[in-house]
Amino acid sequence: MAKKKLDQIIVIDVEATCWEGEPPPGQENEIIEIGICPLEAATGTRLEKQSIIVKPERSTVSLFCTQLTSLTREDAAAGISFEEACSILKREYRTKQRVWASFGDYDRRQFENQCLSRNIAYPFGPTHINVKNLFAIARQLPHEVGMAQALKMLDLPLEGIHHRGGDDAWNIAGILSELLLRLQV
Repeated sequence: MAKKKLDQIIVIDVEATCWEGEPPPGQENEIIEIGICPLEAATGTRLEKQSIIVKPERSTVSLFCTQLTSLTREDAAAGISFEEACSILKREYRTKQRVWASFGDYDRRQFENQCLSRNIAYPFGPTHINVKNLFAIARQLPHEVGMAQALKMLDLPLEGIHHRGGDDAWNIAGILSELLLRLQV
């Protein structure tokens, strides 16, 4: 097993196919965008923002999904395979060796389920930070809050388009950065 690298935390946000209610018969929620923002652990600096569009194999992008994410069927159809996206995470971001984070457990569970159902190797190591949970604990809140509310509570702007993977990963990394920098005081 490769040695764990603690230089960066890879912040991930996924967007998946969705509907107003249950998925139509024969369809399932699947990742259509992976937002990535590496965060330098020592300084809290957000290093970049990337979005990987993933072509759905078992569903189509609904009008509801387009209204929520701004991603269209055409956008998703032009994406890469989920397997290739997982390879990019491992190769370019060394996600098997680095700690990764997301806002809540949805992203982690979606990756686990999709990897399992497609027999694709899980692209992450065992260490995951749930920023939503961590924020609520750090702020001594009675319950977890959404990303937009957490940004507001920190007096940080919501940058970009909410419910776009790259922009949300960037914003989540900003929240995590604030939490890390407060630990250093």
